Amino acid sequence: MAAHRLGHLLTRAHLPLITGFLLVGMAIGPQGLAFLDADAVARLGFVDEIALAFIAFAAGAELYLVELRSRLRSIRWITVGQVVATFTAATLATFALASQVAFTRGMPPATRLAVALLVGAIMVARSPSSAIAVVNEMRAHGPFTRTVLGITVASDVLVILLFALSSSMADGLISQFGFDPSLVLIVLGEIAVATVLRDPVGRAIPWLFRLFAGWHARAAVALLLGWIVFHGARTLREATAHSGPFEIYLEPLLVCMVAGFTVTNFTGFRNDFHRVLNQTSPAIYVLFFTLAGAGVAIDTLASAWQLALVLFAVRIAGIFAGSWIGGRIAGDPELWNRVSWMSFVTQAGIGLGLCKQVEVMFPSWGADLATVLISVIVLNQLVGPPLFKWALQMVGEAHLRAGRRDLRGTPLACIFGLEGQSLALARRLDAHGWRVRVITRQGLAQADAREEGVEIVQVPDLSAESLEKAGVGDAAAVVSLLEGRESLAVCELAFERFGTRTVIVRSGDRELWDELHALGAVIVDPAVAMVGLLDQFVRSPSVASMALGMDPGQEVADIELHNEDLDGVALRDLKLPLDSLILAVRRGGASLVSHGYTRLELGDRVTVVGSPESLAEISLRFAD
Repeated sequence: MAAHRLGHLLTRAHLPLITGFLLVGMAIGPQGLAFLDADAVARLGFVDEIALAFIAFAAGAELYLVELRSRLRSIRWITVGQVVATFTAATLATFALASQVAFTRGMPPATRLAVALLVGAIMVARSPSSAIAVVNEMRAHGPFTRTVLGITVASDVLVILLFALSSSMADGLISQFGFDPSLVLIVLGEIAVATVLRDPVGRAIPWLFRLFAGWHARAAVALLLGWIVFHGARTLREATAHSGPFEIYLEPLLVCMVAGFTVTNFTGFRNDFHRVLNQTSPAIYVLFFTLAGAGVAIDTLASAWQLALVLFAVRIAGIFAGSWIGGRIAGDPELWNRVSWMSFVTQAGIGLGLCKQVEVMFPSWGADLATVLISVIVLNQLVGPPLFKWALQMVGEAHLRAGRRDLRGTPLACIFGLEGQSLALARRLDAHGWRVRVITRQGLAQADAREEGVEIVQVPDLSAESLEKAGVGDAAAVVSLLEGRESLAVCELAFERFGTRTVIVRSGDRELWDELHALGAVIVDPAVAMVGLLDQFVRSPSVASMALGMDPGQEVADIELHNEDLDGVALRDLKLPLDSLILAVRRGGASLVSHGYTRLELGDRVTVVGSPESLAEISLRFAD
């Protein structure tokens, strides 16, 4: 409870949530207030195993192939560049400095190399959750953003594979068998077997989900399955170490990660699996990171902080080199190649999980090494998000408020007529993230409107030239509260000159309705609107409440698809927030009878119901 509260308090100071968890763990650990002694931390090792399996499931579930199609070339080359450069730089730096660090100074060269390999692998890890949080905060969208998220997720997948290889080689280097060239073949065989095991584990999750309907039961099943994988890997390792010609260790993180990937991409339980992960993750992360903090050796950190700073700098240098080289090979814009490294500094879940794995696998010095690596991860998590925000702003894909609001990427609504209803509508749209411009020919005082933050534009007439200067051509929606023929003139210009797709007219003049309908306008008749609304409340109160915004947790919005990665994707394959639902799809002015197999096309207008946060996330995902 204390870790949870402190973590959320620190977020107000723009510090990562996990920082509070780690600090509380350090405070109650053996070298703090000693509420948990070393034996208690060791006895809670099964909690680490359950949490690590969960984190690996989540990492695999983040790799959704449908959303990465258009940027695969850049993702492939930059990922390879970063992995090679970061791993090589961190491994060499650690091996060179091992003789200067207290807990590695007396080690033989083979053991120092084992330590260096483990450090190099863990320095490759990223933080998809932190990257996604920054993207949502900055309202970022575009090809650069999609490439960064793809590389971040792909790196977290590859780091488990790299760690499996490095940890197995490290185990061979420091074991009684020593290093043997055949060890490489054995390690590759272990990785192959672990990858094959993803099929029974990945298929077991949907089978068990069919047996248990509630998410609590499904969460318990997933956690139990993860623990079984860890327990089985440990049992196999102990058995072969005593009776076999060589020790076999099937990396459980790799098994769980590939199983999560399988459930997300090749089964019909993707949404159910994500629901379990999202609703279980807060409790898992509090437990895991607090225990990780309790295991930090503060005395080791005091003597090895120089190594932590060097690794922090070397990792950033490796990321820069790998990103620049990979981006040049992939043919990305030069600006992207110069700034993309800033998007990959963050570290969190998988990195800390691997630190705990090192602590368990190498008890004699694993805790000391984990302490140094955790300090590096905390530094990366503090520096990484601001750097990522800066990179998004430099490439022009961030859409934040600046002053009142940065208007780029925000839909514009033009309301014709200055009166009480137009100002009320303007304030309502502004509260829902729209830019609003009230256009009037009246020369009346506008102080009240300006005080409400509503932009007022006066035009001399309703000619095409005047409306062009007023910016009506950029509007996503036009609303006319004018009388009679003036509304008809506005609709004609919106249809013929500007091609505005959403035109709404308040009109009680039935003689004009045929002409307005022919221009694609939606007509609101004040005389019957109230009766229709009351009728809707009687027949479907929940729908009417959402339409009027009376339910603050649910809203309805039309979102237009511009993301080429989602062109041709079936509705059932969309990775949407769990509290959202697609109600309808309009294409070319016609409403489709949509179902799970309906494939989206660029320009479709999708009607979605969900929380305001979910609708904002979907808008970013659908944007270009």
